[in-house]
Amino acid sequence: MLFGVRLKCADCGVFTERRVPHLNLTPGVPHLNLTPVKKTASFVLLVLLLLLFTLPPQTAYASDEPVDFTLQRLHGKEISLKQLRGKWVVLNYWATWCAPCRKEIPELSALNTAREDIIVLGLAFEDADTESFDVFLKEFHISYPVLLVDVYAPPEPFGAPRVLPTSIILNPEGYPVKTFLGPVTREQIEAFIDR
Repeated sequence: MLFGVRLKCADCGVFTERRVPHLNLTPGVPHLNLTPVKKTASFVLLVLLLLLFTLPPQTAYASDEPVDFTLQRLHGKEISLKQLRGKWVVLNYWATWCAPCRKEIPELSALNTAREDIIVLGLAFEDADTESFDVFLKEFHISYPVLLVDVYAPPEPFGAPRVLPTSIILNPEGYPVKTFLGPVTREQIEAFIDR
């Protein structure tokens, strides 16, 4: 991506227009004063961070229609959310390298096993081969289906999660009604569903 930058030479004061491929310019290049570039980059980063942290968690994961997408199950058939209508669905984005994800697996497994009205789906948000998942699953005994997510084309309407783990609860009609950013417990999910 090219950026048009108006730069002032620190030595002679002459302004020049430059098209640069990125904002990481090398200091010491003649007739380049990086201060305007750094200020612009800092401002853009600040605005993005403010937007990220001021948006309520529900905003990014809301939908006006029941959510329906189909994903491939690890070593199995495809699962469509439409097939699960009538149950609460916990969509849990996770990855094998994510320590908080590992911590919540026993809680989610216990929830999935104990409740007939709730199904947990583990959405593996990781570009890994099947063997890597198999090794992981030997250590962590997951009682719920693990679905493979294409990290380059994650399912809509949610897209890529902002953090891992992320758990999105769909009501029995298929609408997203609650989002947990970060690790979640069985107690937290049941308290929301049973309220």
